[in-house]
Amino acid sequence: MVKSYKKRGLFLGVCASLIILAGCGNNEDTADKASSSVASSEVASSVAESTEVVTTASISNDPADVVAGLSADGTWIYAITEDVVVPEDIIVSGTFYDKNDESGDIYRKLALYSQDEDHKVTAEFTLEAPTMTVESPNFKIQNGTFIGDVVVKAEGFQLADSKVEGNVTFDSQELMDSAVLDAGTITGETTVAK
Repeated sequence: MVKSYKKRGLFLGVCASLIILAGCGNNEDTADKASSSVASSEVASSVAESTEVVTTASISNDPADVVAGLSADGTWIYAITEDVVVPEDIIVSGTFYDKNDESGDIYRKLALYSQDEDHKVTAEFTLEAPTMTVESPNFKIQNGTFIGDVVVKAEGFQLADSKVEGNVTFDSQELMDSAVLDAGTITGETTVAK
């Protein structure tokens, strides 16, 4: 019985030491990492809102990761934490659900910002590509700026406190009518393809 308590105490001591060491690791760039953790904060709040659903965000500033993250094999939310230039066209495809919960609404989000723990936007970023083709329904660009043209081939496209420096072309009038653009800015033309 005494050995059991000693083993348990030793095990708990090792666990506590590991936790302390992990918490005291390299603290370089801590301020930068903290200020650019939009997706981490959103994922944490998503998990807190629905503990039954495991949600993850793709977070990367690598152009190839951006393209992959917004593809049909990506995730419901993609975030960048600094300005990114993608040399190729981006195709946003696939059907995703808010917080990856299939009982919820169809929804997909591109987060071009970081926020603090109170969900206050602390920085906005720019994503640049020749063209972004939107094939995912209810795709939202939240904050920040996309530089390039956007071609919308799915219903429910949204700009939320975001800006498109380029043209936005919808495949049909119905798709344009389903879009929510009031909370965003488009510097180019907004048209329906002919």
